[in-house]
Amino acid sequence: MIDVLIAGAGPNGLMLACELALAGVRPVVLERRPTPGGEPRANGLVGQVVRLLDRRGLYARLSGESSPPSPQPAFTFGAFPLDLTVLADNPHYVLGVPQAQLEAALVARAAELEVDLRRGHEVVDLHQRPDAVEVCLADGTQLTARFLVGADGGRSTVRRLVGIDFPGVTDDRSVSRTATVTVPASFLDPATGGLRVPGYGVVPPFQHTRTPRGLVAWAPFPGRPALLTTTEWPDAPTSDDAPMELAELRASVARVLGADLPVGTPDGPGLLRRLTGRNTRIAASYRAGRVLLVGDAAHVHPAIGGPGLNLGLQDAVNLGWKLAATVRGWAPPGLLDTYETERRPVAERVVMSTQAQSALIGPGDEITGLRQLFTELLRLPEVTGHIAGLMSGADVRYPADPADPLAGRSAPDVVVHGDHGPTRLAELTRTARPLLLDSTGTYAETAAGWRDRVDVVTGPLEGTTATALLVRPDCFVAWSAGDADTLRASLTRHFGPPSA
Repeated sequence: MIDVLIAGAGPNGLMLACELALAGVRPVVLERRPTPGGEPRANGLVGQVVRLLDRRGLYARLSGESSPPSPQPAFTFGAFPLDLTVLADNPHYVLGVPQAQLEAALVARAAELEVDLRRGHEVVDLHQRPDAVEVCLADGTQLTARFLVGADGGRSTVRRLVGIDFPGVTDDRSVSRTATVTVPASFLDPATGGLRVPGYGVVPPFQHTRTPRGLVAWAPFPGRPALLTTTEWPDAPTSDDAPMELAELRASVARVLGADLPVGTPDGPGLLRRLTGRNTRIAASYRAGRVLLVGDAAHVHPAIGGPGLNLGLQDAVNLGWKLAATVRGWAPPGLLDTYETERRPVAERVVMSTQAQSALIGPGDEITGLRQLFTELLRLPEVTGHIAGLMSGADVRYPADPADPLAGRSAPDVVVHGDHGPTRLAELTRTARPLLLDSTGTYAETAAGWRDRVDVVTGPLEGTTATALLVRPDCFVAWSAGDADTLRASLTRHFGPPSA
């Protein structure tokens, strides 16, 4: 019997597979596409997930940099520029790599961990038993697994087959058009990297330029083709069925800006896509028996602000260690259920954020008035900080002891000064094992009964006022510097009873 079947080899399914493999579980990943690739989607990673990738050793692979990630000095929220340099502790990170590159890195990592990835295998039916899930594939193959995870996107077959509702709303009033393009050099503004459009002015890069007729976004990514996007609110609905031509995007730019922008098609594969409406939905449950959902199978929302991978990949890491603990038999009662209780509120906040941004970029004089008020609010650093925490996910706190200021929050980037010199937390968490950091040397005996599951590292801690931290495999703090009894209770609550 297979321990865990994962339907879907996108970033979320692959990340989950790697997490399970690190925890000693050998998953099987099923992907209906016979070859890697598909329509280009995300163009980068935004938020705390960049730190998480660093803590799994993947940031250096993706960025080509040997130094840890640095916060982004500026970003946008609802077509407002955010100056993040005003924040004493900027939580917002950006890694500008396309989704295809991320998937390739995760495929390579999965291969290193001996994950069984099977392409050209499509789930078409399933049946749950008390102890397993029986899965039928399109070619007639039958597979049996202890658990099945649907990581198969917003139109998830697994979610439909298991009967989980997907309530929400679809707003079909907007039409967005996106393409990889080239523009004549005379239209480029060398000072800003933006576009100089005669008859309109400068369209700055990596921002939403709003006019009474819609939005234009220009994204000149270094080393790869630029993306040009428009969003309009047409009087009549538009169908996505007809193929989009580049001339359609050029006409949309002319309507939004009131000026013409000649665009061409770059060499090689590119993107040419039209999307009508915004879909916002959260699954009624993230779990039905032995079937669980992760990523877009559990939630969809507008792409504005780029929160999708930040949300989905952290879903996968949250689920990974809990599912592995359940498979291996040491999970405390109810641990797997905390996947939904912890991650659903995060999805709800992402939905709130994207809906708020969608409203702020909308047409109408009343929205313009709202934007004028919002402009005033953004002059307050505490407002900018609140929005940065919301967009990055740095404001997430899982249910925890309210008397423990760090418990339930993402672990700080501490440095441990041990016998072999300073070591960053990101270097200690690449095995995805629970970790007890102890600057006092007094807690190792308390944790002795969990040494088969929890690593203990001693030495002075830099970057936190806590004298000890118990860090979960998903790099959230389970406990910080209480007494031996509270440590023992936290170890039991998160990682089960001590070994005999």
